[in-house]
Amino acid sequence: MTDELLVVRAQLGERDAFAGLVREWHEPVHAFVRRMLGPGAADDVAQEVWLAVVRGLPRLKDPARFAPWLFSIARRAVTNRLRAEYARPAAPGPGPEPDIGDAVVDRALVAAGLAGVPVLERELLILFYLQDLSLETCAEICGVPVGTVKSRLSRGRRLLRTSLAQKGHHA
Repeated sequence: MTDELLVVRAQLGERDAFAGLVREWHEPVHAFVRRMLGPGAADDVAQEVWLAVVRGLPRLKDPARFAPWLFSIARRAVTNRLRAEYARPAAPGPGPEPDIGDAVVDRALVAAGLAGVPVLERELLILFYLQDLSLETCAEICGVPVGTVKSRLSRGRRLLRTSLAQKGHHA
């Protein structure tokens, strides 16, 4: 069953259809949130995302655009959490460590390097390369033109290379 059909059925109140959407999309959303915030906050923020989906699904006008809409909600939730963290006084110590336990070696290296990349570039690297979303979908999720996505990806790749090199890995 397609996501579009599941969305329409969920909008009509079918709980099994909504459960199907959660089964299909929970792990990609959770992975995005985990990579943006670290494993400590991922569960809470992913739960906030699904709560927002439950509340907003009846207002989704184009069921075919469910994935970009879902990741837009996830992005807002991540941004809200980051704002809250930045508003708190900084505590000494290292930042959140990326969760690389379930990744293959290359993805583990990338995840480790992502911690050294600024948020705007990191989110696009995750959406484009790790979630396999198109440039257009990434642009829609982030609310920026495709050209901005391309330039942030380029800068993000460069910063990721630098971050990996500082950790002793060579591209």
